[in-house]
Amino acid sequence: MAGRYDVIVVGSGFGGAVTACRLAQAGRKVAVLERGREWSPADYPRAPSDAWLWDNDRPQACNGWIDLRNFGDMSVAQGAGVGGGSLIYANIFVEAEPFAFESGWPADITYEMLRPHYAETGRMLGVQELPDGQLSERFRLMREGAEKIGARDRFRKLPMAVTFDADWTYDLPDAHGPHHSKVWTNPQGQQQGTCIHCGNCDIGCQVRAKNTLDLNYLAAARQAGAEIHANHIVRSLVPIADEGFLLQVERIEDGRLVPVDLEADRVVLAAGSLGSTELLLRCRDEYRTMAGLSKRLGHGWCSNGDFLTPALYRDREICPTRGPTITCAIDFLDGSESGNRFFVEDGGFPDVLGNSVEEAAATLSRANPGLAELFVKAGTTARGRNALSRLMPWFGQAVDMPDGTFSLKRPWWKPWGEKRLHLDWPFQRSEAAIQGLSDMHDKLSRATGGIPIEPFTWSMLRNLITPHPLGGCNMADSPEQGVVDSRGRVFGQPGLYVADGSIVPRALGLNPSRTIAALAEHIAAAIIAE
Repeated sequence: MAGRYDVIVVGSGFGGAVTACRLAQAGRKVAVLERGREWSPADYPRAPSDAWLWDNDRPQACNGWIDLRNFGDMSVAQGAGVGGGSLIYANIFVEAEPFAFESGWPADITYEMLRPHYAETGRMLGVQELPDGQLSERFRLMREGAEKIGARDRFRKLPMAVTFDADWTYDLPDAHGPHHSKVWTNPQGQQQGTCIHCGNCDIGCQVRAKNTLDLNYLAAARQAGAEIHANHIVRSLVPIADEGFLLQVERIEDGRLVPVDLEADRVVLAAGSLGSTELLLRCRDEYRTMAGLSKRLGHGWCSNGDFLTPALYRDREICPTRGPTITCAIDFLDGSESGNRFFVEDGGFPDVLGNSVEEAAATLSRANPGLAELFVKAGTTARGRNALSRLMPWFGQAVDMPDGTFSLKRPWWKPWGEKRLHLDWPFQRSEAAIQGLSDMHDKLSRATGGIPIEPFTWSMLRNLITPHPLGGCNMADSPEQGVVDSRGRVFGQPGLYVADGSIVPRALGLNPSRTIAALAEHIAAAIIAE
């Protein structure tokens, strides 16, 4: 690595990939520092012994696919790897609705201003909808549910960052076999395939039908000269008087953490709602390298109201492990349900057991080719006996309140230990919206003959988990209201920017990835224009 760059981008998700791409294309010397690995289909976790989890306390020993953090009443799931959240998200690349920009944002951030950026991000990620000839059982159930409760006009397909083959159908023999995926080369020169509805969207698409950021924005960034360095964890930022920033970094190497110092004229933080917020909190409150950061740092966090209700069907095969993870929605974001705004989606999940058996079968068949057919049959049988085939995971998001607060605290059980990121999330002001979504799941389940099971973690404990954390470095008109301005510039710290979900100052009520990417396009253009 070079010692100094024009711009260092911390993180490679929807904010980091976009800014790195555009700044490199504008001729800047750019480095992207990503804490996780650079994954390939051969590395995706499948077997129980694979690298599933990221341990934030011991990343040198445990640096897997997903970072799952528990903060008591709220847990957060994040991707860890080159491509960030695009590695684990459900492909949904939908625009926020205009109402979401009516309050909470700086005056010049509007839906109309973001429209061209929404269009560009959709082009870069090759957005498509589920073809009519490939409707999954979950899609059909969602559509039926909408019709039976009188909400057919609210039902719609969703835009997905997935490449489909119009000739593929569920009626093909061994329909989900990888041999049905058609190989193609994308505009960034990356070889991909077409979707075979295998259901592995969240744990890595082995045929590369999922248009993750490493295959488009980051590939284009590399073509323009950007360096992308995996396994690099940024620990602190130190402003250098009138000369940029010193970044104190640890590189994961051979099971240990190796210190690395780098310098940059500008820094773009894109480590996500947790990562960027924690780094700035440590710089302000622990290392004292940025004492002038806004007092609003860490405030204004929300979960984006993510909620899942499983429902059981006695006489209906739902097959939640087949098809893209999410394909459609019933839109109640207009507030017509007692003022609560929410977005119902079909949910799915990978067949982890079937994947594990197939992985083991492949390994054993290589060791003993004579038993290959037996092992293949074992894998097929495991998939055919899926005990969860009659389960419908009703999913969705709600517009919850941005009143969560991050801070650095020592755990009560270890008062002498290192301060950790702490989240204070009061559920009371968000309860009605989330319960409204849960009640709609119940209504749709019963209308279609299902038996809904509201998670006791919500009904009894008021605990949630979200893959869509928003806020912490909120965008605002002034430092009294937030942390960054409408161009992503950190108040009081020239040359420092934030471009990720942490700047979104309110819940969107639907999947936020496209809005984060559109904001990053806007911020990158502003940096280039300076």
